Amino acid sequence: MQGDASYVAAGQPDGADRSYAGGLRLELRRLWLNVIGRRAPAILPLLSGDREDLPEDADLTAYLQGLNIWFQLLKIVEENAGMRKRRMTETGQGPAAIGGSFARVLQGSPEISLSAFRRVADKLSVGPTLTAHPTEAKRVTVLEIHRRIYRTLVALETQRWTPRERAELLSDIENEIDLLWLTGELRLKRPSPLDEIDWGLQFFRDGLFDAVPNLYRQFSDAVTQRFGCPGDFKPCLHFHSWIGGDRDGNPNVTVDTTRAALDRNRTAILEKYLSVLALAAQHLSISSSISGLPDDARENLAAVIGNAPPGERDRHRNPGELFRQAMSAMHRRVNAMLEGDGPAYTHVGEFISELRMVEAALTAIDADGLAARFLCPIRWQAEVFGFRTVTLDVRQNSSVTTRVLSEIWGLGGAAPDYGTAEWSGRLRAELVAAGLPWIDRGRLSDQARELLDLLELMHKTRLGPDPQAMGPFILSMTRSCDDLLGVFLLARYAGFGAERLDLQVVPLFETIDDLRAAPQILDKLLRVPLARRSLTAGNRRIEIMLGYSDSNKDGGFLCSSWELEKAQRSITRILAAHDLVPVFFHGRGGSVSRGGAPTERAIAAQPRGTINGQLRTTEQGEVVSSKFANRGTAQHQLELLASSVLAHSLNSRPEPARPEFNDSFEALSGMSQTAYSTLLHEPGFIDYFQQASPVEELAMLKMGSRPARRFGAQSLDDLRAIPWVFAWSQNRHLLTGWYGFGSAVSSFRRFRRDEGDELLRRMFSESRLFRLIVDEVEKSLFQADMRIAEKYAALVSNHVIRSEIFGRIRQEYEQSCEAISFLNDGAEIGARFPNMSARFGRVRHDLDRVHDLQIELLRDIRGNSERGVSVPLMQSMNSISAALGWTG
Repeated sequence: MQGDASYVAAGQPDGADRSYAGGLRLELRRLWLNVIGRRAPAILPLLSGDREDLPEDADLTAYLQGLNIWFQLLKIVEENAGMRKRRMTETGQGPAAIGGSFARVLQGSPEISLSAFRRVADKLSVGPTLTAHPTEAKRVTVLEIHRRIYRTLVALETQRWTPRERAELLSDIENEIDLLWLTGELRLKRPSPLDEIDWGLQFFRDGLFDAVPNLYRQFSDAVTQRFGCPGDFKPCLHFHSWIGGDRDGNPNVTVDTTRAALDRNRTAILEKYLSVLALAAQHLSISSSISGLPDDARENLAAVIGNAPPGERDRHRNPGELFRQAMSAMHRRVNAMLEGDGPAYTHVGEFISELRMVEAALTAIDADGLAARFLCPIRWQAEVFGFRTVTLDVRQNSSVTTRVLSEIWGLGGAAPDYGTAEWSGRLRAELVAAGLPWIDRGRLSDQARELLDLLELMHKTRLGPDPQAMGPFILSMTRSCDDLLGVFLLARYAGFGAERLDLQVVPLFETIDDLRAAPQILDKLLRVPLARRSLTAGNRRIEIMLGYSDSNKDGGFLCSSWELEKAQRSITRILAAHDLVPVFFHGRGGSVSRGGAPTERAIAAQPRGTINGQLRTTEQGEVVSSKFANRGTAQHQLELLASSVLAHSLNSRPEPARPEFNDSFEALSGMSQTAYSTLLHEPGFIDYFQQASPVEELAMLKMGSRPARRFGAQSLDDLRAIPWVFAWSQNRHLLTGWYGFGSAVSSFRRFRRDEGDELLRRMFSESRLFRLIVDEVEKSLFQADMRIAEKYAALVSNHVIRSEIFGRIRQEYEQSCEAISFLNDGAEIGARFPNMSARFGRVRHDLDRVHDLQIELLRDIRGNSERGVSVPLMQSMNSISAALGWTG
């Protein structure tokens, strides 16, 4: 075992990737078992496969902790092997051989001219948006240990180490595994919003700040290779965050939290600039007497230096080295922004302008290589991160904004009822009024004061050194045009202007009914002059957010997918009638049922004409750490996202009209929703859900600062989509990713017979959306397990409810498997996805045992009212989510 691992870990270029990953797993398993042997030798036979029985109570915590560490190590190996494979492919075949690369997209579009490409590239913009959704079960400390293990694996790939040095690296990994054991993966207390802010910023410090310049360099290289000339294209990345701004159902996020987020976001990037500016000053030791600096370049450098008068100790440093002096001057101005006094920059544009001046001066002395090495990366970072790191979005629920507006109106008498003509009339009258009555905020509730203070903060931030430090106001559960106009009116009460509000209000359409109503809501909104002036800001683009989680919870996976498709088409048509273009913001999660799907395929499946070079998407919980914890992976994931949007936008030709496909989708969607809705309204379903899953016990896992239910409600409707999905994955039903599909396909085939079969096969072959849906349903069915699900069902006390509900679920599962088998020509479920099948096969046996343990733990804790929080139960939840690769 040692010899084989040594061979593959040395990174032999001719070795198969599978052999490399396999050898690495063997090596890490040996190190892992070494740690277990020292820390918990009693469970070693259980983990090494020498015993098949379940652990005794005394060994339970250690057993689950050991398994959880192993599941985490497997993911680290997979990430390292994937990165290594991409590097080897690029070395042997060039960057165009890498799937999802800019080079692949541009080489695959030989008919695109430079001018056509420039039109798309100039408006290319992708917005990864980090959220604090509580789907990350791992602590920051644990994530940092993972990162160190990953970096050591990268170091092991080189062939320069002696046997002694390589042994030391392996010893480092074993020590990190030991540290994982001694640290423990469970949070002992729920993270605060400030903890979550620091968690999100860590990904920028660890990798994203440095990944962006590398990504831009790859973009420039791909353009040069394809068109033969370099180009300075506009930044295509714009990071957003909800962390510290999302208060939908989270009373822990306040104006003080948002203010702290703005401050910490700003500090993070300013500290990065101090580091890179100091490095540039250290290296650019260019003597003006030797370089032959032109007069205009000399004047520009003198201006940069003069904008930051030197301190006493800087007056006589680096004489004759204008570049070094310029970088030191910029360093002093950035430092002044941190310290709050001195010659600080008043606007991010001023900082970028000075970077361009120094860059141009280097080019003037034929030092383009030095400019590319030391100035371009800082400028690219400044263009992407500004003085903010991220644009902080605000999200609030429409029920809150409506309630606050009603309270404000109630200060002067009875407020009209929401939804009435009187409400709409007063709303529109006040929106166009020259002045509004003064509001005594002392007479308002805490919630109302908080909302007005928040809007005032947004207004003031827009006037600061980086106007993009705060982003849009996202209104969740948008139900009507009045909901959106209400936010504009509240903004006026908070101090925004009357002619055009410098506030972008983004509707979030989440439920099936809201998705269907979205085009009409937007049509009404754009007929209000103030709203149109405020939303468009002269660029013809309006941002619209679509919710995947709640639409799935509302109508099931197939229905949700189709309704989201229709909504995008309809919204695009409605906006075109107003001479406007949508920018869609996709609220995806990590699991299939929350929109999780391969990035490249998910974007390719979007309707033609709905992207137009710009796209935003949420990155939630464990998805953030899996994508952005390490610089190389982060760079690849960002390139994959940006290149997929580029490819979709370059290929703007509309798909052939296939009305028969749309009719079939409509029929399948309706039948699927009926089956799904019937299950949810079956008598006793809520009892089944609560008893056959650990949904009530999930609160033990202190994964986020936000409650699991909106506003403290106890109904299924107000249960958040994350625990809804999490619970169904823990009990291996996974019905949120497939339920209703089998009934729909079965009924369709039964009614349409041979013609229907042929149509479904054509859709599977020719429709990207249908193929994506089928593939994701198959993956969900592969990971679902009715044998395990039945064991959880046995926890339901009422045998009639248990028999009826689980009988329906099992029947639908069998029908769904039959439907997939029909479409994939009888292949075994999961066979079309060998990587996923192999990955799951490595954990299946251990995962089955964890399920058995969790069921017994649930039975025990529910049968003993005096039992408190169960650490082994929490560990079992972590282990299952780690093995599946996602929580919600």
